[in-house]
Amino acid sequence: MSPLEDTVHRIVPQDKSFRAQAHRRLEALTMPYWALGRLLDLAEDLAGITRSMHPPIARKAIFTMAGDHGVVAEGVSKFPQEVTPQMVYNFVAGGAGINALARQVGASVTVVDMGVAGDLSSLAAAGKILSRRIGPGTKNMAEGPAMSRDEAVRAVEAGIDVALKAAETVDLFGTGDMGIGNTTPSSAIVAVFSGHPVAEVTGHGTGIDDEQFALKVRVIEKCLRVNRPDPKDGMDVLAKVGGFEIGGIAGLILGAAALKKPVVIDGFISTAGALIAHALCPTAAEYMIAAHRSVEQGHRIALTLLGKQPLIDLDLRLGEGTGAALAMNFIEAAVRVLTEVATFDEAMVSKASS
Repeated sequence: MSPLEDTVHRIVPQDKSFRAQAHRRLEALTMPYWALGRLLDLAEDLAGITRSMHPPIARKAIFTMAGDHGVVAEGVSKFPQEVTPQMVYNFVAGGAGINALARQVGASVTVVDMGVAGDLSSLAAAGKILSRRIGPGTKNMAEGPAMSRDEAVRAVEAGIDVALKAAETVDLFGTGDMGIGNTTPSSAIVAVFSGHPVAEVTGHGTGIDDEQFALKVRVIEKCLRVNRPDPKDGMDVLAKVGGFEIGGIAGLILGAAALKKPVVIDGFISTAGALIAHALCPTAAEYMIAAHRSVEQGHRIALTLLGKQPLIDLDLRLGEGTGAALAMNFIEAAVRVLTEVATFDEAMVSKASS
């Protein structure tokens, strides 16, 4: 059995008995019925995911998967490809958005080189990043598959390996991404799985103008015509119109689900990875927590496909794991409500009259 097959085999649904136990406690808290709304829904989810009435979430970690994309040669991004390795150095130096927000919530940040088109070997040798390189960026998917099927499998299994090796030190996983041009494969993935027209699932990415947006739509439409990815085969979709970091994110999600640990899904690119994970193992969705709703219009459609309602909506579009870090505040709040708020009986408070 391959690492991917073994991981998928170990993913089982949330524990219904712990969900029921949590639900009974939450509906008996000293407040009007379900007065904290979706925070209580989240607490119930966490109990079911972790099989605990005291869900462990203290050790938080964001894994920012980095990779480059050959399709940038088509002019789909406002920024040059050199920005990807430059931003990796910024992450390592602690100067990026994800670093500030992760520090605020007490989460570690680990950058994983899945296939950056630049030499990051010195950072890997120094232990400052993890190297799981599949190659120096994907091929131009406007001309053929972004990667081979074997490379797609390796990317997903690399993400699984990252999760499994963090099992003893991480309670709460968060996904993140870095890769110039990666909203293009993400839009392609959402278009494949949703059946929506490309223009409806494509956004302005790093801030392209309307003319560049029209070009981006045409490029993605060409990618789909050239490659004809099969929506019933998640690995085929990843191989033909995906990215190495998107595969790594999918693997991280599958690994967290196999470990029975919650994984917070960041924005558009991370949700594209979540769609791949869901295609490979639908039950994995029970371990996903949608962090936020991105301004990328395809993100709303992707979240609907996963049956997820995001925790926050702050017009974010940065990626890196920033939304996941912010959402971890709400996850900690949900656990505190479950474990620290007294029930009517415990507090000896009179209940509402029936």
